[in-house]
Amino acid sequence: MSTTQIFIEALESLSGNKMRSGLTILGIVIGVAAVIAMLAVGQGAQNSITGSINGIGTNVLFVFSGNQVGPPNRNQSAAKNVKPLTMEDSQAINDRFAAPSVAAVAPVLQGSAIEAAALGNTTNTTVYGVTTAYGEVRNIELTEGDFISNENYLGHASVAVLGPDLADKLFNRKEGLVGETIRIAGQPFRIIGVMASKGGSAFGNADNQVVIPLSTARDRVVHRAGSNLDLIFVQSTSADTTQTASDEIKQIMSTRHNIPVGADNDFTVFTQQDMLQTASSITGILTIFLGGIAAISLLVGGIGIMNIMLVSVVERTREIGLRKALGARKRDILTQFLAESSLLSLLGGVIGILLGWAISFTVGRVAAATGNAFEPSITLSSILLATIFSAAIGMFFGIYPANRAASLQPVEALRSD
Repeated sequence: MSTTQIFIEALESLSGNKMRSGLTILGIVIGVAAVIAMLAVGQGAQNSITGSINGIGTNVLFVFSGNQVGPPNRNQSAAKNVKPLTMEDSQAINDRFAAPSVAAVAPVLQGSAIEAAALGNTTNTTVYGVTTAYGEVRNIELTEGDFISNENYLGHASVAVLGPDLADKLFNRKEGLVGETIRIAGQPFRIIGVMASKGGSAFGNADNQVVIPLSTARDRVVHRAGSNLDLIFVQSTSADTTQTASDEIKQIMSTRHNIPVGADNDFTVFTQQDMLQTASSITGILTIFLGGIAAISLLVGGIGIMNIMLVSVVERTREIGLRKALGARKRDILTQFLAESSLLSLLGGVIGILLGWAISFTVGRVAAATGNAFEPSITLSSILLATIFSAAIGMFFGIYPANRAASLQPVEALRSD
């Protein structure tokens, strides 16, 4: 019996009971669609996060106060007295002789959940006190106006640059805002620019923030002792010198903070590559977790196939006996029932892929409608995985019913009612 004939007979057999075959296929359809959709959502999340991180710049480093990465060791006592970051630290890192791989340094004061108000509208936002170097280091683009200048910083000017989302919340528009007044923590500030949309990142939503001169932030909004800072952004001379710049920063900071050799640092230098690896690891685990949950649906669908095939064997006992009496071999019967179970799972797999794509497309449109830059990504590997897995499910759960059918004795099968 040829392969074509086997599948034609299998198709005829399944079409003989369309409702039962359709319900059996439905279990595989739901399983495959769930796998495709969940993997697409996981991949989309990974692409969104890594895209946001890449948007910061390929050669940006971040200096935090405190040892925030790596396991503690026996010399943890050195980090008990954690020294804060200061403007002096920022200036030392910006020394071209001590750190030749550093191109620019942007010290930052950060205030979270600070009230901003304009035209009777009020919202909480994140305030960044920065110097003019911040725009260069963070690749800030403006839709209108100017960024914080050195004159603004030295003159402690009450000027602000808004993110587009914050501008929309306060003024119900994102343009024509230069010269308008906004109140930050009750203090009036004149708007000098509006930033282009950048989306979220590891440091919050850049579109819902306001940037003011660091000197003004220290005096009137984000109060810090002395010259203390919350964060230092550093730009290396190129993407290739990022690790060298990191080593130079660590050397400078260790010397300034008097860190003993072998002890934990009281600061952290985080590179973009570190962030990408962390984000990829988290989203990779999330994708596997979601895919694993969805795969359970496929197993349930496989059990449904086994159940229906066992029922089919009982219903067709006399047919099997007649086939054997006319010369059909055990292999022929086994192949026929395996073909039927495989056909069920393959049809379910194809429909499931289409349904999974439709679900992913819908999720992407819903995300876009809610203002989230998120696009589920269906990859060829996820399609192949779902297809191969669904076919394997059909074969695996079809073996026992097929073997049971092939093992029936002709005489006993013909005697059955």
